[in-house]
Amino acid sequence: MISDHVVIDPSVKLGKNVTIYPFVYIEKNVTIGDDCVIYPYVSIMEGTTLGKGNKIYQNAVLGAVPQDFNYTGDVTELIIGDNNTIRENVVINRATFAGHKTIIGDDNFLLEGVHVLHDTHIGNGCVFGYGSKIAGSCEIQDGVILSSNVVVNPKVRIGNSSMIQSGCRCSKDVPPYIVAAHNPIKYAGVNTTILNNLAVDAKVQKHIANAYRLVFHDQTSIFDAVLQIKEQIPKGPEIETIVKFVEDSQLGIISR
Repeated sequence: MISDHVVIDPSVKLGKNVTIYPFVYIEKNVTIGDDCVIYPYVSIMEGTTLGKGNKIYQNAVLGAVPQDFNYTGDVTELIIGDNNTIRENVVINRATFAGHKTIIGDDNFLLEGVHVLHDTHIGNGCVFGYGSKIAGSCEIQDGVILSSNVVVNPKVRIGNSSMIQSGCRCSKDVPPYIVAAHNPIKYAGVNTTILNNLAVDAKVQKHIANAYRLVFHDQTSIFDAVLQIKEQIPKGPEIETIVKFVEDSQLGIISR
């Protein structure tokens, strides 16, 4: 299942039932798991590990040298999990410093032209729309949706099951379970579509909406809003996730 017209280092570790089309280039120190499909003109650079069942489409570059002036040639890694779809012209950079990793989880879709920079960590089940760019050292949690041409600036965190609409630029953290829109980016409501898909109870969705009403609509500080959430909103996993995310924010959260 491997074309004769590929350039592949002899040290590359290949799993079972791997398909590699013509004109693929694979460097040393690469591992490719079972049932992966690598389409023509893909480049997989050193330090890249692919799990099982990934599909990599034409002209993607995985494990590219970091676009970071701090990079001095250290041996770093890109770790990609299982069952990801990485479409045409996607670029994913490996980490900058020795011992660090860029990480992509499982079951993600990266559509045409997406760029993920060094040291970013992406969870599971995310969708990144056409042309979206994710800068270095970002944290993208599970179930996030970026519409087309979204720009995520360095060190930004995006919480579970949030959606960012097309063309937004994110320079602050985006909390879980919300829709973010406009430029400058702002809170645009609770992501009820995803919560319904996740079978989150209607009562819990109401608690989430009330929590964000305190965060985004009251004339109080974020610190006071978190205190009010703890006092007024019934506890549950989703509410605890919101509180922890807001409390842990280093950049602050998006505008109210």
